[in-house]
Amino acid sequence: MLDNIMRGRRLRRTKVLRRMVRETEVRPQDLIQPYFVAETIGDDEAAPISSMPGQSQLGLKALERKVGEAVAKGLTSCILFGIPKHKDELATQAYDSNGIVQRAVAMLKDNYPDLVVVTDVCLCEFTSHGHCGLVDKHSPHDPVRNDTTVELLARTALSHAEAGADIIAPSDMMDGRVGAIRATLDDVGFEHIPIMSYAVKFASAFYGPFREAAESAPKFGDRKSYQMDAGNFREAMREAEADTLEGADMLMVKPAMPNLDILRSMRERFDLPMAAYQVSGEYSMIMAAAKMGWLDAKATMLESLTCIKRAGADLIISYFTEAFLRAQAE
Repeated sequence: MLDNIMRGRRLRRTKVLRRMVRETEVRPQDLIQPYFVAETIGDDEAAPISSMPGQSQLGLKALERKVGEAVAKGLTSCILFGIPKHKDELATQAYDSNGIVQRAVAMLKDNYPDLVVVTDVCLCEFTSHGHCGLVDKHSPHDPVRNDTTVELLARTALSHAEAGADIIAPSDMMDGRVGAIRATLDDVGFEHIPIMSYAVKFASAFYGPFREAAESAPKFGDRKSYQMDAGNFREAMREAEADTLEGADMLMVKPAMPNLDILRSMRERFDLPMAAYQVSGEYSMIMAAAKMGWLDAKATMLESLTCIKRAGADLIISYFTEAFLRAQAE
């Protein structure tokens, strides 16, 4: 006999025992489903995204139908990304009161008033050059202009709030944008609208499929002058602290799985709700491996979401949200 050993297997012996002592549980209300709403297709059309099996660009009516089906299965929150017909250097459709995101927000809140609608605030889907800010190609330093971009981000956030958005989520990574958005919202009576800041957003290869989905790839250069270097931990803490001081109500880490160490440290350091974005590349890798028969899609989905939550996420933005809801209903 083995004496004085921990018998950890006692509590793993049956499924019921394992469920009784499980420390981390993913719930439907923990998940946020991203949707791509597009002016470039018919209102009732859905255009499948080739690099993201199961995901589509949606016209307004198709979005209404898709969200309605998900709400019936338990969806509590979504985040919107817009694809406009017209793009220009000033990203004018990003802050147009009749823009695609603004119309989608109003439609969803009219039809599903209890659904929490989050809006991504960035300019990349709306600029003709694909960068997240205004560009000065003649600049001897960084062509993406920070402070003038922040002004337009604040206008965009305000237009989303006016349309009925419940949460504003700036993803651009410009310096000072959280404070500017907070001040703009507060000045006109939207002090009740929370900001979910993409506080720590790395310049990541995992975003590839998203750029097809959102039609937002930069036409020149890259985004490394504003998105973070993946090797930097201390900088991540500084970015999170800065956004906290500027008035962020929630903090986000993106991408999720490659940065669970960052997520855990932020959870321990900041007393705010913590979000993590399981990004397009994470989703597409799992789906591709499942198609090849190398992974079980459902089991991998559930494990990955559980690990992200265990690391410290209160909320997870995931393209698996609808699949998770279906799995819960089985």
